[in-house]
Amino acid sequence: MKVKNKLWLGFGFLFIVVLFFGAVCVFYINQISNSAKVILKDNYETLSYCREMRTILDENALPLNAAAISGFDNQLTKEAHNLTEPGEKEGVEGLAASFRKLQSKLTTVAELAQAEKEARRYLRRIELINMRAIVHKNDTAHASVDNAALFLGFAATFTFLILFSFSFNFPGIILNPLNTLLSGIRAIGQKNYSQRIHFDKNDEFAEVADAFNDMAVRLHDWENSNLSKIMSDKQRIETIIEQMHDAIIGINEKQEILFINTAAKNILNLGVDRIDGHLVADITKSNDLFRSIIDEDKTGKPFKIVIDGKDSYFQLEAREISVPNLSANTVQPLNIAKTRAGKVYILKNITEFKERDEAKTNFIATISHELKTPISSIKMSLKLMKDERVGHINTEQQQLLEHIKDDSDRLLKITSELLELSQVETGNIQLNFVTVKPEQIVDYAISSVSFQAEQKSVKLEVVKDENLPMVNVDVEKTAWVLVNFLSNALRYSPEKSKIVISIVSQAGEVVFSVKDTGRGIDEQYQKRLFDRYFQVPTDGQNKSGSGLGLAISKDFIEAQNGRIWVESAIGEGSTFSFLLPETMK
Repeated sequence: MKVKNKLWLGFGFLFIVVLFFGAVCVFYINQISNSAKVILKDNYETLSYCREMRTILDENALPLNAAAISGFDNQLTKEAHNLTEPGEKEGVEGLAASFRKLQSKLTTVAELAQAEKEARRYLRRIELINMRAIVHKNDTAHASVDNAALFLGFAATFTFLILFSFSFNFPGIILNPLNTLLSGIRAIGQKNYSQRIHFDKNDEFAEVADAFNDMAVRLHDWENSNLSKIMSDKQRIETIIEQMHDAIIGINEKQEILFINTAAKNILNLGVDRIDGHLVADITKSNDLFRSIIDEDKTGKPFKIVIDGKDSYFQLEAREISVPNLSANTVQPLNIAKTRAGKVYILKNITEFKERDEAKTNFIATISHELKTPISSIKMSLKLMKDERVGHINTEQQQLLEHIKDDSDRLLKITSELLELSQVETGNIQLNFVTVKPEQIVDYAISSVSFQAEQKSVKLEVVKDENLPMVNVDVEKTAWVLVNFLSNALRYSPEKSKIVISIVSQAGEVVFSVKDTGRGIDEQYQKRLFDRYFQVPTDGQNKSGSGLGLAISKDFIEAQNGRIWVESAIGEGSTFSFLLPETMK
């Protein structure tokens, strides 16, 4: 039987049971109603007729007048047609005989009184018969009601038991196969492809079970057919990891080592023993380098490791491993939840790049140092040529000399910046710390750019707090940073504008800021402003320099335990700032 037919049969059975109970209730309610009607209709009317006849006798004197006789006769006739109880007929006949005596004109007063007395006696007799009948019928009606209530109670109990048994057992016909299917699906979800479902009945659930079993067989075959491929892929991946020159370490979420290649073992001096599956805590007890890598103390910055007596440089990169959590309930299939499966640590060997960088730095330092001498000679020669004692020069020659001077100044500035950069890269920054007032640094910087500001009609305004604390800094290099800020601000500020230099003390630090009214810097370039050789793309009018000034400024400030940053928006100008710790009192 199909599930649909089972449902129709079950609901049809419920309908028949409810219909049967309703019919029984209607039958007994109708029976009780009819019993009540008999009591009210038959006996009550007889009592009413008797009451009317007694009223006529009470309200009229003997002999009765014509109206009283007519009324009495009318009630007596009605009563004669409403004989329902045993003995009531004899009483009515006696009452009729007494009534005829009351109508006779030959009857004496004594006979009339006697006839009235007999009429009243028969009236009482008829009333008594009907009163007893009412009591009897009332008792009978109560008995019928009790019997009906008892029978309806049994019927209701029987119906309730049937419905309860049906409601308890019938849902199992649907739910039991569904629960079996749910258990099977969960087993398949746990990759138990040997799970099978069997139903004895031939219905839709049996068809679903057959489809489920077929799916389980196919999944089992697919699992077995792909197992060798998976193992092959695993070995291939392990071979690739093993052959990589970079050191690679994989750790799962249980802090167990998943894989580690030979390069990592050599760097960490772990020997050739297989340590896959070992706990990380067991290895870090005796290997400080491994512990620092796992703790990610060396992430991001190059560090040196001595291998076979040679300095090697590495950079640590840690990557989180996340896998899709297919067992999680997700509303959208495209938004699959992911769970943490461990981490992969990669030690990139950057020794070759480090050596090239050192060679580049040494080369730049050598070339810059060698270039400073001829450039200085060129400047000296230019100065001598401008002296009229050497010889007179015309206007065109004067302009050419000015161009040569500008180019030599630019070359000298670039070589100075390259020298400063080489000192930073080699770690040879020579800092001469002295305790000074912040105002002295600002005054030194302003005096260096005041002539350039006058030529462009730009006003330099200083805003500072009162009673500024002292700072312990290298005055020359700090002023160089401030001069670099001011030079950039003057380059990009319009004529007859204003540049504000502010000095503010806050939370144990002194903040130096230079605010201009230029066109501002796009947000996409602000993060790269302090990178080496980076220059903000412009229309070419103000582009000059090597792109090293801000990078060197950052190195100078950070070498003094400070911080440097920029705030800018298109159309609102730029504010370059750096802070230095104040001197402890």
